[in-house]
Amino acid sequence: MGIAGPWETLEVEIDGPIVVVTLNRPERLNAMSPTMLKELGLFWDEFEANKDLRVGVITGAGDRAFCSGGEVSSVADTSRKRTGVLEHELHFTPFQAKVSKPTICAVNGVCAGGGLHFVAECDFSIAARRATFVDPHVTVGQVSAIETLVLSRKIGHQAVMRMILMGSAERINSQRALELGIVTEVVDDDQLLVRAKEIAHAIAKNSPTAISLSRFVLWQGLEQPMTDALRQGFSLLRAHADHHPDAQEGPAAYMAKREATWADLEPGGPLAHRPLE
Repeated sequence: MGIAGPWETLEVEIDGPIVVVTLNRPERLNAMSPTMLKELGLFWDEFEANKDLRVGVITGAGDRAFCSGGEVSSVADTSRKRTGVLEHELHFTPFQAKVSKPTICAVNGVCAGGGLHFVAECDFSIAARRATFVDPHVTVGQVSAIETLVLSRKIGHQAVMRMILMGSAERINSQRALELGIVTEVVDDDQLLVRAKEIAHAIAKNSPTAISLSRFVLWQGLEQPMTDALRQGFSLLRAHADHHPDAQEGPAAYMAKREATWADLEPGGPLAHRPLE
């Protein structure tokens, strides 16, 4: 198929070394159907394998919602084959797909329930001023677990616990999301994608291998005691400095006041961050 598609539930735009994937079901507030979950898994595989693409951005179609979570009719359908759905659910974010390249979530409207997966599991998020965040799982009798568990490691236990327990009664606006660290920046609604691309292009200029290793250290550090994380981080830093050509090319390019020529990052590595199995 290739990363450009055709896709049934996604839109894909390639802009030099970056790719923007848009959840494209605006009539359903970009709710995640089984088809979308499957297509997202395939998309991240294509992104990871494409050597020309260095940064991914994910956003939603329309001006109402980024993603309203899982398709309610699918959640309520007990006749479906749960195994197949779970396979898609474990592969539809870049974190779960073990992508080794940077990813940015650009939240353009309501981000609810399962939509929080992308906010939690992309490397960082930015938001439009109209964006809001809510976790209605318990309000509709569902368990809030995976996305909020990851989010709690990034922004803190109490804020996420309050969001979980209050359900649909707790709606966080973009400014409060910025204060809590759910997003790193809030921009005018019509500038969201412009700003996301600007950030992505800035990231794409840096060493792909150094980025991959740095991401691995920070993501893995969420699961490790500090001493173990520091030991592993120093080991990777030292090995990269001693053996990888980018470690010499970067300073040489800086001193010569020229653009660096980085070595290609091999698909899947050198180390994609590895979530708990």
